[in-house]
Amino acid sequence: MPDESIPRPRRSAPQPPEPPTTPPTRRSRVARRVAIVAGLVVLLAISTVLGFSIFKHETPLAILGDAFIPSPQQVFGRSQLRVLVVGLDYDYTDNDLPFSAQSRSDVIWAVNLDLVNKRIFELSVPRDMVATMPDGSQAKINQAQADGGVKEAEQVISRWLGIPGFDRYVILRINATRELIDDIGGVTVDVENSDPKDKSPINYDDNWGHLHIHLKTGVQHLDGAQAVGYMRYRHDWCGDPCRIRRQQEVLHALARKLERNKLNTILHAGQLVRTMLANVQTNFSKAELLSLARYYVGIKPSQIIAHQVPYVANVYLPGYGDAIVPDKNARRRLAESMLIAPPSPAPTADPGALAAIAPSSLRVDVENGSGIDGAAGDLARVLKAEGYRIGKVGNSTSYHDNSVVRAHSATTFAGEKVASGLPKAMQNALVVEAPAAGSTSDVTVVIGRDDGLAVHALPSPSPSPSAAPTP
Repeated sequence: MPDESIPRPRRSAPQPPEPPTTPPTRRSRVARRVAIVAGLVVLLAISTVLGFSIFKHETPLAILGDAFIPSPQQVFGRSQLRVLVVGLDYDYTDNDLPFSAQSRSDVIWAVNLDLVNKRIFELSVPRDMVATMPDGSQAKINQAQADGGVKEAEQVISRWLGIPGFDRYVILRINATRELIDDIGGVTVDVENSDPKDKSPINYDDNWGHLHIHLKTGVQHLDGAQAVGYMRYRHDWCGDPCRIRRQQEVLHALARKLERNKLNTILHAGQLVRTMLANVQTNFSKAELLSLARYYVGIKPSQIIAHQVPYVANVYLPGYGDAIVPDKNARRRLAESMLIAPPSPAPTADPGALAAIAPSSLRVDVENGSGIDGAAGDLARVLKAEGYRIGKVGNSTSYHDNSVVRAHSATTFAGEKVASGLPKAMQNALVVEAPAAGSTSDVTVVIGRDDGLAVHALPSPSPSPSAAPTP
């Protein structure tokens, strides 16, 4: 018997005969060269995209978006787009299950998207405003959504504002805002009562409406539930108008967070999209939303202009309770300037023209509209170190959400010159031409709530070598 311990040699499988070698034809040589060139072109394109993304601090996807995603003007074929944004609150069944069918609108925004100058105009309509329904009856304006859905809401609100109509609509459920804020890690807000001098906490509980608000006043970081609670709070003397102011404050905080922390936005883009799709109803197409998202990415808070329609009287409306009567003249002016024919932005100052303006030739007043003690003095010291002559330094007569640079000088681009010397935290300050009767200054800088803390945290500027020591 053969010895099994000795391994048998394996037979190799028969190999097919090698094909005869033939010299490459001219066609094959050309094809190979074309493939090599095509590969180099693709590699060059990828390298170019990556290079531009590093240079522009944008993602490769954003760079490709510039090339392949059409602009909103191409998509919509117009320079502006009017959008009705309605926020719906939840009602609850006897079994404590949430539902939003036939809910009255809790938030009403008439929005104009400026597709030429990358601006957003947001005109808030208090939900308790008296309006005329399609059947001729008087009701609160938010009743239209409950009676006939978004179609009737568009009809009633556009007629009430005196505008031709809306091009698109967006219906937001309350979960959209809460989850969106949680997705980006919360927002920083200066929480306050209707009276800014009232520093007592906000405490409110509505068990049926599942609304529990317990917030101390002052600047703090809010999660989604806290921010939405703050936006919904209206149980004080100011009522709905002050609630709208809180909504706009959170909106600006949200825009600030998205603009200043683009990396965080990109990392959470997928979750943001899922949140919006789950909680938003709209007649925008996906292609339209993609174009708008690409166009408005990185929008600055100063490019979001927000106002609300003021009121002149309180009335009792049978069947609805307390309601408010709009200021018709103010409503007409706001609708015209925000929703129909917004003014063109001021021309951009030439860098050479700004460089030619000596800081010492301008006198600057600094007003603190942020509510942060000492912010005006801190900024005045920074501007003085830049060479500007400092005039009055003190508190503004009112609080401001955004910082403003008011130019009232014979020197062209005086406001832009001062704005260019502001700390980085205030680069979003809005520059406007605003004549100031009796003022001896050239420019007035008003510090808004958005920038008060950042200015207050600035280190003291080092004195220039030629500056005399101060006692």
